[in-house]
Amino acid sequence: MVGRCAACKYLRKGCPEDCIFAPYFPSNNPQRFEHVHRIYGAKNVATLLKELESLQPYFRAQAIETLCYEAESRIQNPVYGCAAIIFHLQQQIHNIESELAKIRAEIAVLSSNGQGQGASEMQPSTEQVHEDRFGSSSEAPNWFI
Repeated sequence: MVGRCAACKYLRKGCPEDCIFAPYFPSNNPQRFEHVHRIYGAKNVATLLKELESLQPYFRAQAIETLCYEAESRIQNPVYGCAAIIFHLQQQIHNIESELAKIRAEIAVLSSNGQGQGASEMQPSTEQVHEDRFGSSSEAPNWFI
C-alpha cells in the first residue's frame, strides 16, 4: 500500500484507484487532510468532492484549496477563523488609505503654498515630513502587525 493518499492513510483504509481524496490530499502532506478532517469531517469532505465533480478540475482544486485554508485558519483561531484575517487586512487597507489621503492633502497644501515661492522653500526635507506624520523620527509606522 505504498500509493495511498494522505486521507486513506489517516483513515487507515485502502486507497482505491478512483479515490476521491487522492488528487487533493497527496501522501507527502498528511497535515493538510488532518486539518480538513478535524474541522469538517471526512464524510462531509467526500460529499463535497462528489458534488464538485461536475465542475472543471481547476474550480474543484480551488474549492479544496479554500476548504484547506479555512480549516487551517479555524484551527489557528477557533473563534473567528479566516474572518479575523480578513478583518486585519481590511484594517490595514483602511489605515493605508487614510495615510494616503493625508499625504495627498499635504501635497496639495504644499503645492498651493509654493506657487509664489521658490522650489527650494516649497519642498520640506524627508525628515520634516516623517516627523510631521509620525511624531519623532525614531517612530516607524506599525502597519504589519
